[in-house]
Amino acid sequence: MSVIILRNNLKEALEKANRALGEASHLPVLKNFLIKAENNNLIITSTNLELGITVYVPAKIIEPGYFMIPASVFSSLISNITSERLDIQIKDSNLEIKADNYEAEIPILNSEDFPIIPDIENKNKFIEFNSSFISEAFNQIISTVQFSEIRPEISGILFDFQLNELTLVGTDSFRLAEKKISNSKFKTNFDTNFKFIIPIKTIHEFIRVFKKDEIVKFYFDENQILFKSNTVEIISRLIEGNFPDYKAIIPKNFETEIEINKNDFMNSLKLSGVLNPSIYEIKIIIKSGKKNIEVLSTEKSFGKAKSTLLAKIKGKDAEILFNWRYFFDGLKNFKDEAVFIGLNDGSRPALIKSEDITYLYILMPIKQ
Repeated sequence: MSVIILRNNLKEALEKANRALGEASHLPVLKNFLIKAENNNLIITSTNLELGITVYVPAKIIEPGYFMIPASVFSSLISNITSERLDIQIKDSNLEIKADNYEAEIPILNSEDFPIIPDIENKNKFIEFNSSFISEAFNQIISTVQFSEIRPEISGILFDFQLNELTLVGTDSFRLAEKKISNSKFKTNFDTNFKFIIPIKTIHEFIRVFKKDEIVKFYFDENQILFKSNTVEIISRLIEGNFPDYKAIIPKNFETEIEINKNDFMNSLKLSGVLNPSIYEIKIIIKSGKKNIEVLSTEKSFGKAKSTLLAKIKGKDAEILFNWRYFFDGLKNFKDEAVFIGLNDGSRPALIKSEDITYLYILMPIKQ
């Protein structure tokens, strides 16, 4: 094998491939890259058996071939070379790397030991997105998802595809976010409805790995999902099980309604966090007939604080405790300046929404 490649392109590709390495694994082979040279590309693959990443790097292929190499050594070496162009070739059982003023040899490993990554069988059916658009939608959901060994079905995002609409949902049982995407925002040749759960780690890697405004196609079968662009592929297992029937908990009617400036409310929550760094508890006080609400924070060791915020108020008086961080996470995902907050008593969920009817956020109060 013999290849000429630009160092910056290779460095960027290795950084992406590093995302899927099995660093904590007891299998040493998962700490390696499988690298192939073919069809004018250097193709770098890594996996931790749950997730696999393949990156395609343009290169001048003088002689095709493939090899396996320790990821940490190869990545560190490429990161620290300063030359723009690299000549890489296999000689005997070593990988020889030549730059302007530098040469190195690294022993290569038996590529037959690299795990086989199962592929998606049916690549005739797909959904196609702009990477920036779908990443933004994922970002509106991911703060509500936490990994759970006890309830693996909530350790990911629900991907509910209907012919006219796609719905993304995440929850950790204390809060929930839902994002609806019209079929005008994606292309597809699917003609049936389906749903599955994508692991939260896979979603995080998708956001990190794909470039802005790339065209990305989603392929899937019963157990796996594949994200594919011209430069990167991510393949991941799906989560088994059924996502909770969340629609029943979305409140439709409210005892108290407020409309408030999002940024003012977020700032008051951050100030509350200064005096309440460990408990995360704030009290929202609403009185009918008033034109403002109060946000109270009290903690014996740090003191107490109160913010008074202008708001449009409708309905009953209310005093309800919330986790301020959870409230803040929900508010930051709204683009509109004004948000609507619907409240009931201290044991039922609150709803946050705006003029953008495609997104909503639900938050459980802290029981007093």
